[in-house]
Amino acid sequence: MPLITMQYTGMAGMENTEIEQMIATRFADPHAAADLNELLAGVAGRTGANPSDTELTRGASFIYSYIEQVPYMLTVAWTSARSVGLETEMASILKMVRSYWVKDDDVIPDNLGIIGLLDDAYCSLSSLQTLSDFYQMQTGKYLFPDDLTAANRIFRKIIGEPYATELDGIVSNAVKAAQVKEAVKLLATPEKQSLFDGHATIWNHGPVSEVPVTQLSGLGLTED
Repeated sequence: MPLITMQYTGMAGMENTEIEQMIATRFADPHAAADLNELLAGVAGRTGANPSDTELTRGASFIYSYIEQVPYMLTVAWTSARSVGLETEMASILKMVRSYWVKDDDVIPDNLGIIGLLDDAYCSLSSLQTLSDFYQMQTGKYLFPDDLTAANRIFRKIIGEPYATELDGIVSNAVKAAQVKEAVKLLATPEKQSLFDGHATIWNHGPVSEVPVTQLSGLGLTED
């Protein structure tokens, strides 16, 4: 999926350019692939899996694809939100996302090369999927065509604890601050408003369309 340079007019300076540059720099690191393979071997070991070199390479390709699609998904999510009247809420989410990408004191430090982008990418895409899930509860349709649920779930396992839970907290706080739930609930019919009173998660539906999660069984990442 190509990286897209897009400036978001009227969004407190939200741009993809800086994020794209960070991704390109980390991808160009000659040690990036080896670092990912080492990380995935450790993750697989925790699950009791014994992956082959081919399976590790597939896992690394999944990580590359996941990170690379962030700028594209920011563009898609912004366009979709504007079209349905959730521009203010999405602008708040995207402001948090960009802030997380550019700050130095991440949950996973940026000075770890490509490993340092895992938390930035997860924070971005899980935030977007959360807003899409709330919108789906109201309309029966997702906010954007790509369902990132399966990919987010696997990426969460790769990141591991306690970091994943800390990132989930950041996402939850951003969604709460943006008042996403309240905004979407106002659009809902009385029948569907009751859905918002239950406990909804961002891990509750179909397959991802862009990254090959089904090829990661050898890493022990596809089991619930």
